[in-house]
Order: sequence, then structure tokens, then C-alpha cells
Amino acid sequence: MRVQLDKGAIAPTRAHDTDAGLDLYAMEDGYVPAHSYRVFHTGVHIELPPHTCGILQSKSGLNVKHGLTSTGVVDEGYTGEILVALHNNTYREYYVKKGDKISQLLIQNVRYEPVEIVDKISGGERGECGFGSSGR
Repeated sequence: MRVQLDKGAIAPTRAHDTDAGLDLYAMEDGYVPAHSYRVFHTGVHIELPPHTCGILQSKSGLNVKHGLTSTGVVDEGYTGEILVALHNNTYREYYVKKGDKISQLLIQNVRYEPVEIVDKISGGERGECGFGSSGR
């Protein structure tokens, strides 16, 4: 994966060699209001390898300790800046400082399957059983 950085941006990093996610850092200070969200700049542009995508995933510490979540998809052909929508699921605002880790980027393989419209789906053993169908 190739990375281009805007002036002042921090390159994505892994805390440990075997970490799946690359940490992304905020380029500015800002508050995330209670029960709302704020979009943060990372200053990171990526060129993904063929047949991959980037998955933005919450940092577990921000999620568990502060109720903050982030999610998103970076498509293979996108080379613009990665922006992170940080959602605050609590009753108190949260302050992000420039340079704070705000999300992580996972690189995943992708299959580009065509969409085929059919009259009926054969399904499987589970069928249409959805939420809660497997018990507690």
C-alpha cells in the first residue's frame, strides 16, 4: 500500500508488527458532541493494492472507555483524504487533540461479484431466520 501525506499529517502506524489495523491520527483538535458525531481530517491518502479495500474500524480503547465509534469503507480506486466520522454514543462531549489516534484502517481482500437478479433464492439451512433465531 502506498501512502501520501498532507503537510502535518501523521503516517498510519501499527503499535505491534502483528496488529491487523493501522492507526489513523487526527490532524486537528475538536469536540465530538454528546450523542452526535464529528468528521476529522487525517491527511492520509492511500493507493490500495488491486482487489482490496480499506475498512475503518473503531479503536477498542475509544469504544470501551469513551463510547466512541467509527466505521467506513475506502474503495480500491479512492485516493482522496481519509476522513473519520467519530460517533459519540455517550451523554458527555469528548475532546480530541491533534495527533490522537481516532480510528484504525484494516486492508481486506475483495471479490467483485456481479449482481444476478433471480426470481427465487435457494437459501440454505438457516433460511429467513434472522435476529435472535439461534437463541440466547
